[in-house]
Amino acid sequence: MKSLKVTHLALAANGNDMTKRPLSDRQMAGQRLMVGFNGTTLDARMKSIIGDLKIGGIVLFSRNIVDPGQLKTLCCACQEYAQSCGQPPLIVAIDQEGGTVARLKPPFTQFKGMAHTGNRKAADRFAGVTAAELSGVGINMNFAPVMDVAPIDVDSIMRDRAFGHDPQRVAALGTVVINGLQSRNIMAVAKHFPGIGRTTLDSHFNLPDLDTDYEVLTDSDLVPFRASVRANVAGIMLSHIRYLSLDAQWPASISRKIAGDLLRDQLGYAGVVMTDDLDMAAIKENFPLNSVMDNIMDAGIDMPLICHDSPDLESAFNHLLRRMNHSKASRRAAEVSVNRILTLKKRFLKR
Repeated sequence: MKSLKVTHLALAANGNDMTKRPLSDRQMAGQRLMVGFNGTTLDARMKSIIGDLKIGGIVLFSRNIVDPGQLKTLCCACQEYAQSCGQPPLIVAIDQEGGTVARLKPPFTQFKGMAHTGNRKAADRFAGVTAAELSGVGINMNFAPVMDVAPIDVDSIMRDRAFGHDPQRVAALGTVVINGLQSRNIMAVAKHFPGIGRTTLDSHFNLPDLDTDYEVLTDSDLVPFRASVRANVAGIMLSHIRYLSLDAQWPASISRKIAGDLLRDQLGYAGVVMTDDLDMAAIKENFPLNSVMDNIMDAGIDMPLICHDSPDLESAFNHLLRRMNHSKASRRAAEVSVNRILTLKKRFLKR
């Protein structure tokens, strides 16, 4: 197959014109990584992560946040350093669902969460206020909305985070959030594909198995994700659940059958696909990192998330780099993923 020419848009010297620059192999490997870090400033370690590992995005947690002024300074400094290194703009992501999952605390607006979002007007208000506050401090991606369906008859791990038990309602309110965020230039991420509302174990600590017929999943759990695809959602996050009727061997986050056959081929999603945090016990305690990265690349998953600073960042980067040059097919697959990421950045990010 013919190799793609992978380029990124970068500001020219005058600060206005956009010029295309080819990406190096190290940049192509790094663009696929979205990582967490420990500090609250652009310190030496963060410069190494951006400048040496060439990462495509960062994930912010409460440990990185002191106050709005510090957060804005941090985000701007990271973007400016990436630009000085000849890098494309960074995706700067956060979990800001409201309720129990909200990394930004007061003085940022505190919403009760999606389980308490009762109508379209409330969903749009959440999206509007959240988008303004994220943009104001330099964050450009929200890991929201939750598109999981939490059935009434299940003690769902998502009961307090999902829009509810009716898949049509989840789809409708979730789509309002997607459109509300993205119309205000904040990338939305629908999660956790193909739906974790039926699970009762937390994948932060366990590897849950879900034995549900495909017909049940397609009539319920997949409904909101089909709506997300139609809404042109910027990203879809895969869960760490093993769906026995879809792939009895691998969790969704590292499954070709789920990420490739189901999400890409059957649902027709052409945007950026990312894993949930690979540091969660469901993955880290059950699968070696090299096998995880191999599966991710084979499945056409674009961005693995590694949300804690550790030697795993360098190991994942080096494995991506080696695999990209392993064969023509591997390189082509890497080029396709990187082009999806850069297309998303071109759509939403401007310096």
